[in-house]
Amino acid sequence: MKERLERMRELTSLLSEAAKAYYQESREIMSNFEYDRLYDELSALEQETGMVLSGSPTGKVGYEVLSELPKEPHPSPMLSLDKTKDVEALKEWLGDQAGLLSWKLDGLTVVLTYEDGALAKAVTRGNGEIGEVITNNARVFENVPLRIPFSGRLVLRGEAVIKYSDFEQMNDEIEDVEARYKNPRNLCAGSVRQLNNQITARRHVNFMAFGLVEAEGEDFENSRLRQFQWLESMGFGVVDYQMVTGDTIEEKVGDFAEAITLYDIPSDGLVLTFDDIAYGESLGRTAKFPRNSIAFKWADEIRETTLSYIEWSPSRTGLINPVAVFEPVELEGTTVSRASVHNLSIMESLELGVGDTITVYKANMIIPQIADNLTKSGVGEIPGACPVCGGATEIRQVNDVKSLYCTNPDCQAKKIKSFTLLVSRDALNIDGLSEATLEKFIGAGFIREFADIFHLDRHREAIVEMEGFGQKSFDNLRQAITAASHTTLVRLVYGLGVAGIGLANARMLCRHFRYDFEAMRSADSEALVEVDGIGEVLAQAWCSYFAQEKNREIVDRLLSELTIEPVEEEEESGEFAGMTFVITGSVERFKNRKELQALIESKGGKATGTVTSKTTYLINNNVNSASSKNKKARELGIPILSEEDFLKLLEGEYHAD
Repeated sequence: MKERLERMRELTSLLSEAAKAYYQESREIMSNFEYDRLYDELSALEQETGMVLSGSPTGKVGYEVLSELPKEPHPSPMLSLDKTKDVEALKEWLGDQAGLLSWKLDGLTVVLTYEDGALAKAVTRGNGEIGEVITNNARVFENVPLRIPFSGRLVLRGEAVIKYSDFEQMNDEIEDVEARYKNPRNLCAGSVRQLNNQITARRHVNFMAFGLVEAEGEDFENSRLRQFQWLESMGFGVVDYQMVTGDTIEEKVGDFAEAITLYDIPSDGLVLTFDDIAYGESLGRTAKFPRNSIAFKWADEIRETTLSYIEWSPSRTGLINPVAVFEPVELEGTTVSRASVHNLSIMESLELGVGDTITVYKANMIIPQIADNLTKSGVGEIPGACPVCGGATEIRQVNDVKSLYCTNPDCQAKKIKSFTLLVSRDALNIDGLSEATLEKFIGAGFIREFADIFHLDRHREAIVEMEGFGQKSFDNLRQAITAASHTTLVRLVYGLGVAGIGLANARMLCRHFRYDFEAMRSADSEALVEVDGIGEVLAQAWCSYFAQEKNREIVDRLLSELTIEPVEEEEESGEFAGMTFVITGSVERFKNRKELQALIESKGGKATGTVTSKTTYLINNNVNSASSKNKKARELGIPILSEEDFLKLLEGEYHAD
């Protein structure tokens, strides 16, 4: 008993720390697989001993409320769901009843309340007993109706989520790879709980209803299905669902399993709920779980393999990430041979050493992860020198997580991302200088600063002897570099990699300063904020970059290698001269928003990312949406155009109502 009690204390501490990190701090100190395994072990020990320790996560729900948002108790506790990974267990649980099988979405649970047809209140799940009031934030969710055609009191529950497609688009707009968001769930949790709902509005948060608590005066004929259908008729997004019976549930689970790899909303399983409301409620609840629903977690496909080595991957920030490289295995239909170990703390908890027999799986059937280490030979030597620059490394502990860092401020690895941006398609566009090739050249000392790219001929003999290179490859690269030396100021400004200055902002800067680079780089913050799309933060980043003498010298030497093509004054003429457009939402008549932006600019117009008093038109196919940009445009009296309206404007046929 003593050993079991000690293990229960250990598990309670481990799981509580992991839950705190995940729910309150939006970070991970162990994988979902490991958390579930330890949680199940603790639950089994509690059943064996009949004891539940104070603070045990088996008796807790959700995160503790710590923010400055207003707090509010829930009328009734919001419970977690019991779970299974066995389809047969699902079938047995359902019995001869009919049920609704739906996605278990991976976001943040929110409760919405409507009074007299208007959204009156939104509260997060919080710790299950007390939530945070986020009404202002919910008003700017992309798909939450602010008014509905129902005058009674309505209370419903759902999941606030960020779609993978929106998540990827937001990350694509962040030039610094290391500054990009880690995953949609963490970004959503932070977005929903912002104190400033303007930030929430930019994050493309959606609300997917999964349960109706109260609809005053409505009769749903004792059917959850009728509730879902009614919520859809009120304009709510409802989680995708299928009606099932004991005879069809296995087939329907298979359908969901096939769909998950293409599903655009993060999901970590399924939920099965009795269609018969009265029957489900008659079953009551346990201390933590309601008995009218159960969660189904995917039974991870696990493969055994051998760890070949740990690859230490330095990044632009100096963080050196351990990556496990193992003998290739087939998982969920694809071959995998690598998995991030995330940090030293996880590596130590797995006691991960070269040659160990490990098991691997795909988290949520997508991301390769290490499930367990069967032999646990122990962590080998941690590199004392950076694998790229040879500089000293150090282990830093932040929030109880240990990570390895390179301490050399001039480490080439910290420069690789900068060089990759400079030679990218939208910057100097040097074909043949991939990130891998740059890494080789920087590691060999051929490139130390931007201007060195234009003097690689000094190292011709060494380059042609490199693996994967030859005389022809070198000649092609030299031609590409020569072609890139004739470029535009916009490409140069973007390629410098000043924090936050993307391609659109580079265009706006060049136009505002009439393509005078000297005036641009010597401008103070006050002058810079006059540029459309440049706020105080970006202005300060620009000023800070050029305040450093080292940066000014590097840019000067780069400029000496370039011929900047003159800009024709015709850019200031055209059908849209003097007009400023903002594009939001998805497009249908163009490949993407960049193509639409290019058309606007070719006609003399400007395309920015923020609606201001200087905006001429907002383009959004969902003209009547309640998005923050639509709302701002209406407040300022700025016309909102669909693509059809825009094309009519282009032809001179658009007339505002």
